[in-house]
Amino acid sequence: MAVGRENGTHQNGALNGVDRRIRHIPLSYTSEDDGSALRLVLAVRPEWDDAESRVEFVRFTDGITNTLLKAVNKRAGLSKEDVDKEAILLRAYGNGTDLIIDRRRETQNHELLMKHGLAPELLARFENGMMYRFIRGTVTHPADLRKPSIYKAVARRLAQWHASVPCIPGRTGHSRKNSRTDGLSLPATALGDLEFQRAIDGVAPGKPSPNVWTVMQKWIFALPTDTEAQRTRQADLQEELQKIVSEFSQRPGLGENALVFAHCDLLSGNVIVLPDSTTKAITNGDKATETVTFIDYEYATPSPAAFDIANHFAEWGGFDCDPTALPTRAQRREFIADYIHAYSSQLPEKPDRPADEAAEAAKLFDEVDHFRGIPGFYWGIWALIQATISQIDFDYASYAETRLGEYWAWRAEVSGERQRSGMEIPPREKRWAQEE
Repeated sequence: MAVGRENGTHQNGALNGVDRRIRHIPLSYTSEDDGSALRLVLAVRPEWDDAESRVEFVRFTDGITNTLLKAVNKRAGLSKEDVDKEAILLRAYGNGTDLIIDRRRETQNHELLMKHGLAPELLARFENGMMYRFIRGTVTHPADLRKPSIYKAVARRLAQWHASVPCIPGRTGHSRKNSRTDGLSLPATALGDLEFQRAIDGVAPGKPSPNVWTVMQKWIFALPTDTEAQRTRQADLQEELQKIVSEFSQRPGLGENALVFAHCDLLSGNVIVLPDSTTKAITNGDKATETVTFIDYEYATPSPAAFDIANHFAEWGGFDCDPTALPTRAQRREFIADYIHAYSSQLPEKPDRPADEAAEAAKLFDEVDHFRGIPGFYWGIWALIQATISQIDFDYASYAETRLGEYWAWRAEVSGERQRSGMEIPPREKRWAQEE
């Protein structure tokens, strides 16, 4: 999206047929200023600034990247449903997160998803965040993801994303001023801006950027390198990324260039179960199922479908990374069968529509199995950066070691190293192999 300002109040945007004017408010949110959230909300809801209004804020605490507030106006005589219809979500970006998230791309993602009816209306951007309409529904928890009615609904919605939303090429956004390559064979002083961009965008030859591989390369460049141990770790992770890209980036898969528009952060807090009053009933045989939608698109990027699905499966364990909560083979098979059926239904006239759904589901099942260790690498790098920049009360350093530990355990399993050493199978790998 082309970014510009007009009198400090609007931002122009055009993206794949989307031509909207997203308002920009030259104000910031700060947790130290109780009035900052109210000033932002009143900028988009000036009618709430009257004697009859009772504006209140509800803080959501499930996220570990941003601050999320729900603004409501509890005027006298309004039902909860009426209040929620006018509610606004205010999302303030976490400290320093421009180092890991391309905020310009995030806005593009939101507008693109709006165009396809897959995101709420984006009301405005402000200096360190955005505001959009509240989605009525129930936020899921990790245990909910394991319910058949929920995971089938997630499979259908994810297939809709992957089949209908196009991948828009462009540069991988980065914060060069905070990125370091000290521990690598590419010293920062030797790379000009153009070469630095090429080093990111060219990590997976033949794949249009941005993509999940370029994002991981950007993150590795952004790792802390203040100590010798940090520089050594960055170099080791860079070597491992090159190995992953060599093994995985050219695998066949769904979508053009084997990439789909992926959410890449489909944890329970980003899955909303819609109320019956806002959606049509969907039936599967004799059993009614739920309908869900997804929120938070800051990590969305073109990716292999198998990565997005494997990443979602990892989130069944929550932030505790409970290996016993991961889907069994039977659950994964059921999820993927529903996904392939929904994906095919989105492509009725296209030549790339799967002709044999059962065969395609079996193929994707195997691909997800291949990708099961990669989300641990992805989020492990992310958490190493967050441990140095975030002000949110979360133990990112321990989380990084847990997620990277998942990756190394997977490596040892698929290479046969674990078996040769006589060690017991790790709980995560044991659960993944479980049939029922």
